[in-house]
Amino acid sequence: MGCWGELAARIGSAAAALSCALVAGAIAAPLAAADGEDPWEPMNRGIFRFNEGVDRTVVEPIAGVVDVVLPDPVERAIRRFFENSMFPVRFLNNLLQTKPVSAVEELARFTINTTIGVAGLFDPATHLGIEDTREDFGQTLGVWGVPPGPYLVLPLLGPSSPRDTVGLIADSAARVYTYFVPFYVSTSIGAGDLLNRRSLAIDDIAAERAAALDYYVAVRNAYRSYRENQVRDRGEGEEGDSEDREDQVDREDLYDSGETGDDSGAELELDSEGDSDDEDDLYYPE
Repeated sequence: MGCWGELAARIGSAAAALSCALVAGAIAAPLAAADGEDPWEPMNRGIFRFNEGVDRTVVEPIAGVVDVVLPDPVERAIRRFFENSMFPVRFLNNLLQTKPVSAVEELARFTINTTIGVAGLFDPATHLGIEDTREDFGQTLGVWGVPPGPYLVLPLLGPSSPRDTVGLIADSAARVYTYFVPFYVSTSIGAGDLLNRRSLAIDDIAAERAAALDYYVAVRNAYRSYRENQVRDRGEGEEGDSEDREDQVDREDLYDSGETGDDSGAELELDSEGDSDDEDDLYYPE
């Protein structure tokens, strides 16, 4: 099957997954509202512990070696390269959200950073005042009025929701390079990006783990707040309704593997701008 046939197949699969997830989300939404929006907490905690085990025993040690071997400017250049490759996802989702100005800005960023910025290793577009928009299909569904559904932790992928899970599937179909390289190559590229992002956030995550009373609760609250702010295009410090701000935090990660279930002291801060981007990308990949 050619690349266009594969594209059609992936989009068809994503559409089918969307239908199933929306039905599941509609069924589960009342349960979520009755149980703090986390009716699957026992299952989620089990998957969360598994993910933590993989991170502590495999990913973090390798990322630590990467952090020692590669100078910080090199790590950040690699991250910018991968960010630049996300142009199709951001461009298409800006169009789907009827944001033509943002779509044009993404096109300008990609053009400038791919040429002057040497394939995205540098970011001259930001210095010219053209900021990235970080849109994805999970946000697009939110803009269209689709509720997130219950909180969900995915094996290896981390915090999510039925809506954002569909978004991940759809966005993966928009990653153009996957149609032109073998599966094992695209998988290796993704693993390299993950390790690089993990190495950039290694100190911040360690500090947040040490500070949190309950790592699971903190990540859950941070994820909800972060995604809500993204869907509403609300930046740090902007005011929303009191219900919207109940769990608001500003950054991203946290925990102490305690199983208390108490939210006090467990929230993280999730900046949608600035130096925290490395952590945000790690926990909320596009």
